[in-house]
Amino acid sequence: MSYFQHHVFFCVNQRPDGRPCCSDHQADDVRAYAKQRIKELSLNGKGKVRINSAGCMDRCEDGPVLVVYPEGVWYTYVDKNDVDEIVSEHIQNGRVVERLKI
Repeated sequence: MSYFQHHVFFCVNQRPDGRPCCSDHQADDVRAYAKQRIKELSLNGKGKVRINSAGCMDRCEDGPVLVVYPEGVWYTYVDKNDVDEIVSEHIQNGRVVERLKI
């Protein structure tokens, strides 16, 4: 068993050359929201869920991205409501959110 049941990485990369990147979509704010939401639901900690920042994940063309391990499911999102859906459906209920999957 891995240390965390789910490890969620949010790309928060800012490209210095002006090319599109996840940071253009307030990715760090959304990551902070997800981290707080996981804490509010008491899903954080050993054997549970970890929310992390990541540098460039090389999927900028797909919009802001996050990936959930160990499943390796990649998602995009528009806002915090999408993150709530990923937490509820994928993290809590084990169902991939197909409409956000990339």
